[in-house]
Amino acid sequence: MKKYNFGAGPSILPQEAMKATADACVDFEGLGLSLMEISHRSKEFQKVMDDAQALLKELLQIPDGYSVLFLGGGASLEFAMVPYNYLEKKAAYLNTGVWATKAQKEARLFGEVVEVASSADKNFTYVPKNFEIPADADYLHVTTNNTIYGTELLRDIDSPIPLIADMSSDILSRPVDVSKYVMIYGGAQKNLSMAGVTFVIVKDDSLGKVTRQIPTMLDYRTHIKKGSMFNTPPVVPIYSALQTLKWIKAQGGVEAMDKRAAERATILYDEIDRNKLFRGTAVAEDRSRMNICFVMQDEYKELEKDFLAFALERGMWGIKGHRDVGGFRASCYNAMPVEGVKALVECMKEFEKK
Repeated sequence: MKKYNFGAGPSILPQEAMKATADACVDFEGLGLSLMEISHRSKEFQKVMDDAQALLKELLQIPDGYSVLFLGGGASLEFAMVPYNYLEKKAAYLNTGVWATKAQKEARLFGEVVEVASSADKNFTYVPKNFEIPADADYLHVTTNNTIYGTELLRDIDSPIPLIADMSSDILSRPVDVSKYVMIYGGAQKNLSMAGVTFVIVKDDSLGKVTRQIPTMLDYRTHIKKGSMFNTPPVVPIYSALQTLKWIKAQGGVEAMDKRAAERATILYDEIDRNKLFRGTAVAEDRSRMNICFVMQDEYKELEKDFLAFALERGMWGIKGHRDVGGFRASCYNAMPVEGVKALVECMKEFEKK
């Protein structure tokens, strides 16, 4: 039986990327040595780093004057590194979910934080709009996709102040105008790589403007200067990222990923809206294409566990919803084939008949 991995993260990756990474962990580039044991200072791994940075720049059309970094610590460490490097007096945060809330909490350790808007009043089922951005804030921080609640910012915000975005779960799923941001970051374990590496896209001249002293490892300038090689980087996840980037390019690039995301989302949301058993949880106009959240209609609530078991028996892996929302969550990252979504839809139809 074929399984489809709808897990929210760590999540599905291209088969080609996983196989290439597994092979490299046994014999890297025909050296007779594992990728896990060679020096990160070797010319062989330096090429991996260089190629991964160059390919991410190519696929996202990152302008000159920006650096691509591969770091450790996940997006959770970035929640603190961002204000450490950017917050001088005041920062603005858009609160659209758990991860945006966590980022805001860390920023409060460094200075004043203004919450420009929040959707907490309706359990983060929508993305706030028409909010005022304070002109005197050092930056505006947004979380573009909310994995738990299934909402997404599908367009780049026009901000009068420096814009910073956590794109952990939707990077490379749509074209992004990187020039609108001074920084984009995220954990890689959704659309880019296995867990263990964090990507950072940072505008070089946006740094060095805070008066505080920054610990060496937490200063982005350290990693720019050393090309992400100041200390030993997570070599295997970076190699995995390179393989995924190669796969994305071979599929037609970010534009192709955008079309696939739209197709998958349309198929699944159409079934959620049609099927008498289910309903979506997010406001229609803000529905995420990456994390599709839905629950049983109230009158069928007692069938939730039955459907989970039914779907699992048919190879639908990881569709249980987050405890804050309940129900179901089908995460449809770049590597999810349309066939997987169609299989889930057939499963939903079959259960409805049953």
